[in-house]
Amino acid sequence: MSASIAHKQPVIFCDFDGTITMKDNIVAIMRYFDPPGWANTVDEIISKKRSIRDGVTALFGSLPTSRKEEIIRYSVENAVIRPGFRELLRICREHDIPFYVVSGGIDFFIKPLLADYPIEAEQIYCNIGHFDGVYIRIEWPYTCDEHCNNDCGTCKPRIMRSFPPQQYYRIVIGDSITDFEAARAADYVYARSHLLEQCQSSGIPYEAYEDFHKISASLQQHLATSLSHASEDKRRDSQ
Repeated sequence: MSASIAHKQPVIFCDFDGTITMKDNIVAIMRYFDPPGWANTVDEIISKKRSIRDGVTALFGSLPTSRKEEIIRYSVENAVIRPGFRELLRICREHDIPFYVVSGGIDFFIKPLLADYPIEAEQIYCNIGHFDGVYIRIEWPYTCDEHCNNDCGTCKPRIMRSFPPQQYYRIVIGDSITDFEAARAADYVYARSHLLEQCQSSGIPYEAYEDFHKISASLQQHLATSLSHASEDKRRDSQ
């Protein structure tokens, strides 16, 4: 990373469920409220027998809106933020590194959980939950464009394409198969859990993490090294 990051603007795209939070919030919600067939649907998503958008639509489409307050309260009160998250945000601010939350999750739990952190609304890409019918309806504002046919739901590569690789050094932080296409498009990947396994099997370079302290230390090391590379390049150019 270090040499390349010296010549481009770094930008971070970070997953939410199971990455910023310790557990996948969607799975936790389904396990607690236990709608019929939810476990099979999750298995189909993980095994790629069912697209993410179709599967998540089905999962929330099995939860009645009459339980809205209970669902929201449970999802917010039972989520735990991964250690070191605030530290990473501080480092990003100090080094002017844009930080974006790019999630296949839903606004009704993501935004309340991030409310105490210095993240603006325009830094959050997620889906929208509607409670205007009998069952929860999901709106997908960031579906796949003409360059992707995976029916991602939140198409993370589409969002990343707004940051051209000629100008930006694109860093992805994730944990799941929902982050795999983003990892393929990234310049550098921090991975754990299913994403780590996918990177290993696909030969995608990655750095493992279990908390954001590890990522912060790694990022600071690479930034320091990049400054050294930049100084060396400047010295050579002046000769």
